[in-house]
Amino acid sequence: MYEKIADAVKYIQSKKSFTPRVGVVLGSGLGCFGDFVENKIEISYKEIPNFFKTTIEGHKGKLLLGDIAGVAVAVLQGRVHYYEGHSIEEVVFPVRVLSQLGIKTLILTNASGGVNCSYRAGDLVLIEDHIDLTGNNPLVGPNLEKFGPRFPDMTYAYNREISNLFVQTAREMNYDLKKGVYCGLTGPSYETPAEIRMLRILGADMVGMSTVAESIAANHMGVKVAAISCVTNMAAGLLDQKLDHEEVKIEANKAMNIFTKLLTTTIAKL
Repeated sequence: MYEKIADAVKYIQSKKSFTPRVGVVLGSGLGCFGDFVENKIEISYKEIPNFFKTTIEGHKGKLLLGDIAGVAVAVLQGRVHYYEGHSIEEVVFPVRVLSQLGIKTLILTNASGGVNCSYRAGDLVLIEDHIDLTGNNPLVGPNLEKFGPRFPDMTYAYNREISNLFVQTAREMNYDLKKGVYCGLTGPSYETPAEIRMLRILGADMVGMSTVAESIAANHMGVKVAAISCVTNMAAGLLDQKLDHEEVKIEANKAMNIFTKLLTTTIAKL
């Protein structure tokens, strides 16, 4: 694993010699944020050793290296998912590479289903905590001791200082940024109404098929994590309609202006 990550890092650094301070992972329908990266170069995942190309519509599969408001950033336009047939180690591989490139902060984003009945499609929600129901932890197996401890603490999986910056930025924008708990499942099937009722009882506000493993891997490596979820649909059983991925992309695109301003302004404060 060390050698695979080192090979990817070496290739990326051969394309642009700089050290990013902030890493960003863009979820379904949110890839257009990459248009706001300045002085950038684009590297297809297919070019990077040991990376995997994305297969899900709405995930462009490019690494962008550049600047946001003068802050050096590395932006992953899209991610690979466990449900695509990848191992959990492959899912978190790009995040580990960003860490070895030098990022100190990782901002995770995703599209989610709203479990909290007070949410509406298009809401942006600051993730304060997560519930992992995937049954797959990226740290299972021999510990990568160069990266972190055998038993990393997850009390503050989502850094309070950075989360407070998002809250401050939203307040300055007069935007009602919700807060909530994200539940990660494997997918790719959407949840049943009974499962959504269960998740609400467990304390989940949103549900999705990503983010959790990346958060664990980044915390293990000592990277500060913050996360924003775009509620693109209300979860099964809350509305009398079926769910589909096209709706996810449409609602994510509607939220792009606010999403972009929230991220760029907060990154500038970092």
